[in-house]
Amino acid sequence: MFQLVAVTLLWAFSFSLIGEYLAGSVDSYFSVLTRVLLAALVFLPFIKFSVLTTSQKLILALLGAVQLGVMYIFFYHAFLYLSVPEVLLFTIITPLYVAVLNDALFFRFTPFHIVCALIAMGGAAVIRFQGVSTNFWTGFFIVQGANICFALGQVGYRKLVASFTAPVAHHQIFGWFYLGALAIALPAFFLFGNHSQLPTTTTQWSVLAWLGVVASGLGYYFWNQGALKVSAGTLAIMNNALIPAGLLVNLLLWQKDVDLPRLLLGGSIIALALWLSHRHNERNRKPAVY
Repeated sequence: MFQLVAVTLLWAFSFSLIGEYLAGSVDSYFSVLTRVLLAALVFLPFIKFSVLTTSQKLILALLGAVQLGVMYIFFYHAFLYLSVPEVLLFTIITPLYVAVLNDALFFRFTPFHIVCALIAMGGAAVIRFQGVSTNFWTGFFIVQGANICFALGQVGYRKLVASFTAPVAHHQIFGWFYLGALAIALPAFFLFGNHSQLPTTTTQWSVLAWLGVVASGLGYYFWNQGALKVSAGTLAIMNNALIPAGLLVNLLLWQKDVDLPRLLLGGSIIALALWLSHRHNERNRKPAVY
């Protein structure tokens, strides 16, 4: 749980950094490639080729391709149509995707997880429900593509780890995750990227370096490790904790307008959903890993 909270605080800055310094000025495909490449360089030195089978390596690489590569392409394009608060608003459906996909991959149905996810979505909607721009539908569907990719990567990693027959040092295998993402990001940039819209300032390069090494490299590793230690319901709710955290960062650092009473009310509803999920797990005395 601590890992999910820590990464939530870390990622809360990413929305604003992208919206303030990169969106519209740096080619989105180049931003994705840079983040994925730097993240891969963090973990490649730790790879041990004999730890996983060939099929497990391919599955982990595929998860990275989806959760990082394809998701980032959707995500960065969303900022071309939406403001930072709107992108945050449209991520509120992610918990439902996490709960449903997790049940589907593990061949079961847990209605309570969906109930908790819906409560968390309600809290997020309280925070950011307001008028949206004329690009509503385009931006909405782009963000939903990112949400589904992000959710599928999380639950897919849980499913993959559940198939391991022996304990695995995850830092020795996670490089395959980033190599899969790189297999998407690299050709995407050369095929569709705008080579004349590269970073031109030290600030832009610094933001990309931070997002690549810290937010992507360390962030996704610790988020997926945290995802293994909580229930699907708790994982779904934590996906929405990014919304109040991201809005607070926007308010404190860039003085963006935020309705504080709505933020507190919505955050309280999300916290309630998280508490209900924990209580449900304790009552049923089930391991919190899967």
